[in-house]
Amino acid sequence: MEQVAGGSPQAQGVPGCYRHPDRETGIRCTRCERPICPECMVSASVGFQCPDCVRNGSGTGHAPTASQPRTIAGGTVTADPRLFTKILIGINIAVFIAVQNSTSLLNELVLVGAWPPAPFAPTMGVADGQWYRLVTSMFTHQEYWHIGFNMLSLWWLGGPLEAALGRARYLAVYFVSGLAGSALAYLLASPSTATLGASGAIFGLFGATAVLVRRLQYDMRPIIALLVINLIFTFSPGFNISWQAHIGGLVAGVVTGYAMVHAPRERRALIQYGTCALVLAVIVLVTLLRTAQLT
Repeated sequence: MEQVAGGSPQAQGVPGCYRHPDRETGIRCTRCERPICPECMVSASVGFQCPDCVRNGSGTGHAPTASQPRTIAGGTVTADPRLFTKILIGINIAVFIAVQNSTSLLNELVLVGAWPPAPFAPTMGVADGQWYRLVTSMFTHQEYWHIGFNMLSLWWLGGPLEAALGRARYLAVYFVSGLAGSALAYLLASPSTATLGASGAIFGLFGATAVLVRRLQYDMRPIIALLVINLIFTFSPGFNISWQAHIGGLVAGVVTGYAMVHAPRERRALIQYGTCALVLAVIVLVTLLRTAQLT
């Protein structure tokens, strides 16, 4: 029976090493707290660790990833902070080259709600079950000026944001924003209108960048001015721009970006990816409601 502090020594013998039960020891591993004998002790920055913890960990008394540098959102700092931005640009350019040589491929990738229009039963479009168009339209461009402007914007905004958030969180913001833009265009635009381009996702990066700049207490005026200029073009007549995709992406970018940079450390991943999941759930709901309306 154990005694309270300051009493007599324990009546029972000291525990045996977990690897050598016949060897009594008063030392425990600082990580797993299993008793270890002198033969099994491995010196750590604080105390000693057992061979298993050293083999599976960093040997410092902390988890292997605890000492890795992290971004403001909790992502891992990488050697090439723009890698995924480069990959996204590469995908967009590859699709652009492909559709330049195939009009039929272009028709299969753009976002179309339903075709032919009522009163005919749709034979193609999201309402006909082609949900993939919500994604493929995010990477599809037809005009040179369109892809040029979007890819420059993606490089200017995406690179710094990827470095600030980390790769996984950056991709989450990008795809959720792009899907939100597609869903709002599907909901509000004419079902026979073809929508295409990465603008919804890029406006999401605008929103997330604005949140990040405010979080870091940088000067907000440059990003606000750039955003206002783009919104003026969005709503100007004659440009044939899908304002629905821009606004949908912007709102989703602000929401997910806020979760990324303001989530408390102890529940960071849960709040960040939980927010993305909630926005995705809203996107699915909007898509289902619009599909039911069109069919």
